[in-house]
Parts: sequence; structure tokens; C-alpha cells
Amino acid sequence: MDTGFEEYQERRPPGLFVRGFEIAGQILGLVLGGGFDFVRRKMELGEHRTIGIFFLRIFLAFTWPFLDKKIVSQPFSIQFRLRLQKLGPTYIKLGQILSLREDLLPKEITDELKNLLDRLPAVSYERFKQLIVESLDMPLNLMFRWIDPIPLGSASLAQTHRARLVTNEKVVIKALKPGVRTIIERDTRLLRFFGSFLQLFLARYQPARIINEFSAYTLREVDLRMEADNAETFAAYFKDEPEVRFPLIYRKYSSRDVLCMEYFNGIKPDQNALKKLTLEQRHQAIDLGVGAIVRMIYRDGFFHADLHPANLMIFKKPGSQEVTIGFIDLGMVGRFTRDMRKRMFYYFYSLVTGDPESAARYLTSLTIPGKGADIEGFRRAASDLYTRWLVSPNFKDFSLAQVILQSVLLAGHYQIQYPGEIILMVKALVTIEGVSHVFDPSIDIPTAARSHVRSILFQEFNPVSLVRDSALVVPEMVDVLRKSPLILSEGIKVLEANLKKPPSGPLNGVRGTLLAGFCLLAGALILANNGPWYAWAGLFLLALLLAIRS
Repeated sequence: MDTGFEEYQERRPPGLFVRGFEIAGQILGLVLGGGFDFVRRKMELGEHRTIGIFFLRIFLAFTWPFLDKKIVSQPFSIQFRLRLQKLGPTYIKLGQILSLREDLLPKEITDELKNLLDRLPAVSYERFKQLIVESLDMPLNLMFRWIDPIPLGSASLAQTHRARLVTNEKVVIKALKPGVRTIIERDTRLLRFFGSFLQLFLARYQPARIINEFSAYTLREVDLRMEADNAETFAAYFKDEPEVRFPLIYRKYSSRDVLCMEYFNGIKPDQNALKKLTLEQRHQAIDLGVGAIVRMIYRDGFFHADLHPANLMIFKKPGSQEVTIGFIDLGMVGRFTRDMRKRMFYYFYSLVTGDPESAARYLTSLTIPGKGADIEGFRRAASDLYTRWLVSPNFKDFSLAQVILQSVLLAGHYQIQYPGEIILMVKALVTIEGVSHVFDPSIDIPTAARSHVRSILFQEFNPVSLVRDSALVVPEMVDVLRKSPLILSEGIKVLEANLKKPPSGPLNGVRGTLLAGFCLLAGALILANNGPWYAWAGLFLLALLLAIRS
């Protein structure tokens, strides 16, 4: 049967030593191939008549017989992609993650990595059914009436087929390809080793941090129970918004290696959708999509981190002109801590309400400074970028997501990096904006987002939320109040003892005044940044005591 896919060649995963040797060989080939590409570029520019280039060409000539000529003859960016493909699923996934890191890698490389294959050889139909039985330990006829022999998709880690349960529900079955988990686990161990090694020479690009982030994401993806948990978490967050759907998970027919979920038969957001949806329905879909992404990122701090048009569906309500939307492929999610989510929200709110200075300040607070970082220079550059965007006469022609992306790309010029979640967030915003412009090229995304952002702002700062947030620090407040008499008593004793001492020098009073000023300034900074009351109040009290003493 012709399924339209090449057949997956199942083989025993290599041992750690053999796999390490394979990876080292591809890395060495990439380094040498980069040398050939460097020489070619110098020759094109007429800059090859130097002693250094001469000796490099002699050295490379000796390595030529041992290299894959088809790969080495390509530009470096293509060589990089091809070698990742040769190394298999882990490295294909790594390349797809690296394609998003335009803040760290040259655009030529990230653009090429976007071409990495994700339609890969598929496991045979019989082997796929065998994988399900082995994982669930149940006969197929007790679970499914029918399984489509033609795969719905075949990616680097897993394969999906449509099916129908014995209870007649339409579902999608996703199964890990055989041997993939072992390969991923071994590869991530080796990657962490290589990342630590590269960190010694390429500290500017933070390879160890990037590889650790990638390893954590990928190891979660090879446990399909995580994807099931993600789907149910999203559904719980959006239980008050039935217009945004996530696949129902059938836990009885799911395991670590197999995931059984509701089949979404919706409209994909592409050019064909324009013929199937009215303008009003398209605008409704845009509003739902923008609102869902804004809510995921800035309210819940839990968002779809692998969002692209194929992972978004639109559904027509039967007997109605209204539409709903659905998200699929939820294996990769981003998470923001409470503090990071708030700073991200303030950043986005400042952008859509036209406050470039605040937007730049909040964005800067999210960065990871590298060695020699120019934080103030970055903040000014980001503020200038936002100001140009806001005052442009063609404001509506500018992409909000692209402006955010451009500000992220500035980081590399100032020796600054971002947490991986920030880049995944930008990808989600770029995707939803791209889909929106397919549906209506004249759509104004800042305006579309503004109402959703203000709704979140109200939820964050209504009396109930403020009381709830205050309750979180009650134990600390009680502890401070309990200890405050003792602290004040000891402080007064020290102050009285110091007052009885004669001045030890002409600068004694000045020193006390300076310390009081520093305490006052520190307290003001904590207060300005919404710090806990007991921190700034204590510093103000100490400043008062020092001022009296001086």
C-alpha cells in the first residue's frame, strides 16, 4: 500500500560510545566543511591571496578524500541542516528549536534550519498496530473499530493515524517511533557534554544553557503522558471559554508511548479558508485566536510553544454563523513564573497602549546579561525602536510581533540573551499575527489585543486579586510582626550605646548621613518595584534612626 511516506528503518539504537563517535564525526565534518565554505567566499571576494588562506587550503586538501563531497560543496548553512538530518530525530528537533533563536544565530542559518524535514519516514501499518498493543497491553479489537492505514503525519519523534473507538468516537492515535526514546536519552546526555565543552570557547552564545533548555523540552516530548497533561491543563484554564477548544484525552487508551485524543475535523487557517468563512467569521476567529494567545501568555503563564498554522483549527457552529477555534499538538509548552509573567504582561501592555519607555524598561528586566553586556545601550535602542514604530505614519502597516522580534534581535549586539520561553512566546505571537493577516490583511493587531490586555489588567488588579496576593505574604508578615519588638529593642540599645560614644573623627556624622541616604534610596527602589511593605518600611525606619544618630 502506498502511504505517501518512505518506510521507517527500525534499527537497534547504538551504544553511547558509538553514538558519540557518530556525532563527533558529523561535528568534525561540519567544521571542515565550514573551512571550505570560508575559502570559497574569500575567493569570490578576491581576498584569498594571503599566507593564512594558502596554508588553510593545503590543510583542507588533505581532508578532501574523507569528506562527503555533496555536503561539503554546499554553503555552510545548508551543510549544518544536512548534518542535523543525518544525525536523526534528536538533532532534527534541535535544529527546529535553533531556527527560532534569531537572537543568537545568524539569520542565514536560522532561515535554512526552518527547512528541516518534519515529514519523515513512517512506521509500517502493521508495526504501528503492534506498538499500540505492546504499550496498552490490550487487544486492538477491544479498543478500536478501525485504524486508518495511511498516517495522518510522521514527524521526527512520533506518528499519528486517524481511528474510531469501539464506542464510536473519532480519535487520533499518536505513537512514539520504536527506539526513539533511547536515542533521545543518549543524545541529550552527549549533547550536554558537548554543550559544556563548547561553553569554554563560545560563551557569548550560551551553548550550555541552550542545550539544557532543549534537552528538558525534548525529554518531556518523548513522554506522551506530558502532552495529555498539557491538553487537560489548557482545557481547565479555558473552562470558562468554550469557544476555545483543546482535544479531549482518552486516558484509558493512552500511555507513556501512546496518546489517544479527540479528532478535530476543522478548517485550517490558510488561503482555502477564505472561501469557507465569511468576513465576519474570519474576524471572530482572529479575535478568539489573539485573545487565547494573550490569555495563555500573560494571564496563565502556560502557553502553546510549538504554534504554527497547522496546529490551529477553526470550526463552524452547526446552525449558526459563529465559529470556535481549537489548538492541537500540545507536546511542547512554555511556562512563565509568576514574576516573569507579570513583567511580560506589563511589557506587552506598555506596547499596545503606546508607552515605549516603559516597554523598553520591562523588556530589559527580562534579559540575561552576558559578559560585557551594555544594558543601558540595549534599553535605549529598544525604546528608540518602539518610538519609531508608534510615531510612524504607516503605524498599521507595521507588525506588532515583528517589532517585538526586532527588539529581541537587538540583544545580540549588546551581549544580552533571553530565556528560551521568551523566544517561544515571540513565535506564538508571530504565528497568530500571520494567521490574522491571511484572514484580513488590514487587521490592526494592537487594537485587537488591547481589549484582551485590559481585561487581564482588570483581573490582576481587582480587589479580590489584591486580597489574594496579599494573603500569599501573610506568613512572612506575621513573622516580621512577631519579631519586630525584639528587633526594635535591640536597635534602640545599639543606638543608645552609639549616642554615648564621643565622635571618632570629623567625617563621623557625614558617614551616618550617607548610610541613611543609601537606606532611604534602597527603600524607595523596593517600593517603586512593588516590593513587600516590610522590606521598604524597615529600611525607612533604619534611615530615620541613622539620620537621628548623625
